[in-house]
Amino acid sequence: MRFRIKSQFALLLALAAVSTRPTVAQTPGAQPEPAGDKPFRAELAVGYSYMHSNVPPGGCGCFNLNGGNATFAWPVKPGSFALVGDIAITHAGTVSSTGDSLTLSTFTAGGRYLPKLGHSPLQPFGQALIGLAHSSGTLVEETNPGVGNADAAFASNFGAGLDLRANPRFFIRLVEADYLLTTFDNGSNNHQNNLRISTGLVLHFGGK
Repeated sequence: MRFRIKSQFALLLALAAVSTRPTVAQTPGAQPEPAGDKPFRAELAVGYSYMHSNVPPGGCGCFNLNGGNATFAWPVKPGSFALVGDIAITHAGTVSSTGDSLTLSTFTAGGRYLPKLGHSPLQPFGQALIGLAHSSGTLVEETNPGVGNADAAFASNFGAGLDLRANPRFFIRLVEADYLLTTFDNGSNNHQNNLRISTGLVLHFGGK
């Protein structure tokens, strides 16, 4: 009888140990995941943009534009790939010796790749976007009224950037450099080569 009681007691202890194991593994606060490593559902970046461009047609005739940009990114695979939409508006008050002005707006979308750097606060990325460009100002309205596609021309944007994490929600876009191609009519090759440099703040939101 004593042997039977001991056997039943040992069996009860074994069952109790097995039943409590999942509870211990799921206890809140046990080995919490670092907040900075949790994937975020989306991000919004806003900042300043500097653009170096050229006056059509032919030659350099280079000039600078200043303005701002806003970028929205939605991760397809958290930490690796994201869909991106970018809006940028830049302006130059004096483009040529005639004093012409130009406002250039671009609306592009595409994909972004974000390589993983472990627990580093730095996050590099590379992206390729396509879309439309819109131009206005005296350069296209008076000096070159024959720019028939000033309202909507094809544009492509290829570049890379580097973000620095300030906290789990806010990042600083240290730099973003993009090659922006626009295809406005210029009576020559009908395309313009632009270099855009941006910096700003990035808000991550929607994380769980």
